[in-house]
Amino acid sequence: MKFEYKHIVVAIDGSNAAEFAFKKAIDIAKRNDAQLILSHVVDTRAFATVEAYDRSLAMRAESYASELLKEYEEKAKAEGVQDIVINVEYGSPKIKIAKDVAPKYNADLIICGATGLNAMERFFIGSVSEHITRYAKCDVLVVRATDQASS
Repeated sequence: MKFEYKHIVVAIDGSNAAEFAFKKAIDIAKRNDAQLILSHVVDTRAFATVEAYDRSLAMRAESYASELLKEYEEKAKAEGVQDIVINVEYGSPKIKIAKDVAPKYNADLIICGATGLNAMERFFIGSVSEHITRYAKCDVLVVRATDQASS
């Protein structure tokens, strides 16, 4: 019996690890003729306090997410992926990816980088990838940027 992934969520945050995760996601999506869901979660906890002083912060974060995902969408199309979905969510990335995004798109695979942009959160409450692995109802592939760099 051959198992194929049909709905692949890839967590995009702008980090090097996310870039490597995206590249693996492209390969897997092409091999499986799968839908590729490019997802970015605007971490609203990170700017809740700051926003009281700078109201444009949320708008800039949303604009960054849209531009980032559009760039990745173009890369995926250039690589031959046909079925691409753009997804922007708001909240905690570690919760939204596993508990909201994956079920919303009936994901059978989540691909994420081993480390993201937020080192302080990782230090205090664990990594996003660790949380996704623990709570996702589907397979999770955690990609390490060093794996690609050394080959």
